[in-house]
Parts: sequence; C-alpha cells; structure tokens
Amino acid sequence: MTTEWRSGLRRSLWGAADYRNLWMSQTVSLFGTGITLLALPLVALFALDASPLEIGLLWAVEYLPILLIGLPAGVWVERLPLRAVMIGADLLRAVALLAVPIALALDVLSMPLLYVVTFLIGLGTLFYDVAQLSILPALVAEDRLVDANGKLELSRSVSQIGGPAVGGFMVQLLTAPLAVLADVVTYLSSAYYVLRIRKPAPVDRPVEKTSLSRDIREGVRFVFGHPLMRPLLLCATLAELASAIILALQVVYAAEVLVMGPVVIGVALAVGNGGGVLGALVAEPFARRFGTGTAFMVSIVLFTAGSAILPMSIGPVTFAIGMFVAYLGAFIFNVLQVSLCQAVTPPHLLGRMNSVFRFATWGVIPLGAAGGGLLVEHIGLPGVFWLAAGLNALSFLPPLFSTIPKLREVVHHSAHPQPS
Repeated sequence: MTTEWRSGLRRSLWGAADYRNLWMSQTVSLFGTGITLLALPLVALFALDASPLEIGLLWAVEYLPILLIGLPAGVWVERLPLRAVMIGADLLRAVALLAVPIALALDVLSMPLLYVVTFLIGLGTLFYDVAQLSILPALVAEDRLVDANGKLELSRSVSQIGGPAVGGFMVQLLTAPLAVLADVVTYLSSAYYVLRIRKPAPVDRPVEKTSLSRDIREGVRFVFGHPLMRPLLLCATLAELASAIILALQVVYAAEVLVMGPVVIGVALAVGNGGGVLGALVAEPFARRFGTGTAFMVSIVLFTAGSAILPMSIGPVTFAIGMFVAYLGAFIFNVLQVSLCQAVTPPHLLGRMNSVFRFATWGVIPLGAAGGGLLVEHIGLPGVFWLAAGLNALSFLPPLFSTIPKLREVVHHSAHPQPS
C-alpha cells in the first residue's frame, strides 16, 4: 500500500516539487493579500480618520499599475528570468507593507504614504501574476494544465474565504498595523517557495533585440488575431466588468435592499465563495467528462444565471444562492480560460499574452466599480445588478460564434493555427 501511495503521489501534481512550490507561493501570498485587504482600510480609518472617498481611492490605486504599464509589463517579464521577477515582486510588496507599521511607529503615517504602498502592492501583484502564469506551462505536462490551474484557483477561492476571516481575527487580536506586518511574512514566504523552484526548461524566446513598442504590438496582434484567443478575451473582459459592478456593490445591496445585518452578509458571502471552491474542484473532471468547450459554455451560463438571481433576491437565502451559482461558474470559467490561453500560446509570447489579458480584464475593474456606483442614483441598485447580468449574458456571444464550443480538450498551441 505504501509503494502504491508513493507511486500515485509521483504521478500526481503534488508529487512535482516545482509545481508544489509554485502552489505554496501563490497560496501564502493570496492569504496575506486577504489580510491586507481588511487591514489597510482599517489602518486608514482608525489611524488617519480617512473618509469613505479616501478609502475608496485606496482600493482603486491598486489597479493603476495595470492601466499605466500593463502592456509593457508582459514584454519586460519575457526578457527577464521568471523566477527572479516573481521573487522581486514578492520582496517589493513586503518592503512596501513594512513601511506602514514603521511609519505608524514614527508617527509619520499619512494617506499619501498609504496610496504609495498600495500602488507598489499593485505593481508587484501585476508582475508576479504575469510571471506566475507564464512559468506554469514549463512546470507541468501539457495534459495537466487544467488540473494545475484548478488547484491554483482552489487556493484563490479558499483564500477569499479564509483570508479576510484570518485578517479579521488578527486585526482584533494584534491590531491592524501588526496584521499588516504578518502579511509581510507571507510575501517573504512566497519568495522563499519561488526560490525553491528548479530552473524551468528554457523557452523559445527570440534572440534578436527588438523595440518595446514592436514587442507590445506583436503580443496584441497575436491575441486579437488568434481564432480562440480573441473571443476568450472579449468574453473575459465583459464578464470581469460585470463582476466588478457586483463586487463593488454586493454589500450595499445586501444591507440596503435586502436589509441584511453584518453577520448575515458575511455568512452569505462565505456561502458564495464556497461556490468558487466547488468550481475550482470540479473544473477539470467536468471538462474531461463533457469536453472543454461544453464545460466552458456551461460556466458562462452558470455565472450569468447567478448574477440574474441577485436582483430577484427576496432575502439572504436567495442572495447566497445567487452568489454561490455565480462563483461556481466564474471559477470553472477561470480555470478553463487560463488553461486554454496557456495551451494555445507559444512559450515566447506567454508574458505578452498574459499582460494583454490582465490589462483588459483588470483594467475594467475600476471602470465597473465606479460606473456601477454612479448609475445607482439613476437606475437604483436592482437596475445596476440587472445591468451586470446583461453584461454577463453578452459575454456568451464571442465564444459562441467561435470554435470554442467544439473543443473536446485543451490542445497545445502547435495544433492550432497561428495568426499571420
């Protein structure tokens, strides 16, 4: 039995040391981020008496690096060792966060300093994410990409549940500045696990030096010229825009429209995140059983149906069901979309492909959050949630009129036609 167990472990992804270290790096980093998402606003609120507008700007500043350098980031990542990029990103985030408790101890903490810290965290997250998505195909076999991404999305979903909960406990026990200090440790731990990854196999990168603008244009042309990549990007961008609207207003909707208390809201959101856990777990077997294309289209139907349930909710139960179904579809979608993109992209274009997707999908998050908030005054909270459901429904169309629904499995890039 012991021999069989060891043999099974070797065949599984958990038996691959490089992938295991990558998974550990992302997991501890995500849990730390969950702590910071709660701790930094509380530092601003209680230590600096920040206004709601200032706290809202604190959240928005994190996405500024995506809008400012999202596209060239992919080129820079491709020109540098991927492990070094990830380690550097972790160290940048750790040092930035370390400035908060130090400044508080020296009585020099201010909102401008918190904005700088948040910007640097967003900058590090951008580079870490693009490099992490680019290094994964070098660490696992092609036929394990869906399974590998499923496990990474599972840690993301669990961290969304556990991170804020752990953060709340740590803020209560240690105070917000010390909770931020704990997040410094998670980023240092993340860097340690990346350091343990063996150097991946060399990728097929061009030897000749080219200009930054030319490399960016090549990456954009590849994404928009690829028969699978273009509909994936359009679909993901519409879905992310809808998701930003919902995430920005979900607590307000639950409190003001459904008259739910803080505890009930917390439970409902935890149930919703449970859908994400389930989605990450079932994505790979679901795609294997029914085909990647079918599973992908079903995932869009699920998160669209979940978002449509929300404005029809009459209480906590239906609200929680809507969130659960939406997260279930969203995480199946994330696993399959990322796996398809990695599979059809040549190694030397992975950084640019990932940066184009991050620029488009993360770039619309502030737009969705701000736009949804502005529209509340004109069409009300239920109207804004119906708008989000409509955007999700529209996201179904780009992949529908492509070859994606016919895909049986995730196929390597060499099996797909490349754009001219």
